[in-house]
Amino acid sequence: MAKKKKKTEEKSEKKEETLEDFEEELEVDFKEDLDLEEELELLDTEDIEAGIELREELVDKDEERKQLYLSCGIHIGTKLLTGDARRFIYRQTNYGLYVIDLTKTDERLNIAAKFLSKYIEEGSDRVIVTSVRRYGKEPVKKFCEVLGCKSITTRFIPGSLTNPLIDTYIKEASVVVIVDPHADKVILREAKLARVPVVALFDTDDTLDGIDLAIPANNRGKKALGLAFWFLARQILLELGKIASEEEFPYALEEFTSKIVPVYRQEQK
Repeated sequence: MAKKKKKTEEKSEKKEETLEDFEEELEVDFKEDLDLEEELELLDTEDIEAGIELREELVDKDEERKQLYLSCGIHIGTKLLTGDARRFIYRQTNYGLYVIDLTKTDERLNIAAKFLSKYIEEGSDRVIVTSVRRYGKEPVKKFCEVLGCKSITTRFIPGSLTNPLIDTYIKEASVVVIVDPHADKVILREAKLARVPVVALFDTDDTLDGIDLAIPANNRGKKALGLAFWFLARQILLELGKIASEEEFPYALEEFTSKIVPVYRQEQK
């Protein structure tokens, strides 16, 4: 019994050391003059998986999926936390970044796929997917190309959901999907006025005002955004019966990921 207890204590100490080492590495990697987008980009690496703990239910459910989520940094939030986002938080790092609970991200991605599959019609404007963020444009375009819905990656014209008299009016709009409630605030506000349901990727500094289905996720990192839309596209095709298994999904994750190289990384070359 004593030996078993000793082994448990050693295992616990080893686990704590790993987490502390990981957080120390984060603090070394970051510079105070980096803006939030650059910080998230640095976090968007394979090293991120080293010390973040996950709840056992996700690990047991799908180890491969867990590793994919970690490697893309979809669980990394910001240093800000709103009251609406608190329910989705797993922990906070010593550096101050909030970590999103991946079990909730996984659950909400699947719920969103089921919901959107009821509206997806190839060639129609029932589902509108939009992003004004540079890292969100390519994932949105690829998502809409695969599923046949409408993408908006340029300026959203006010009135397009509420004014039948303008040329850009979208009569069939049934659901709006947005990448960032802050950046996509114009269409978010208009969807609310038009009573069109909104599905949104939801970071730790966002609020639920106007959002009907929030998917807790890093909505700034390019790998995280690519993964979110790749996963949604695959799950929707499964829901629609167009593919029989995940292995039949013919698109690679890289096809959904922005190819833009951050300016600060260009300067390092």
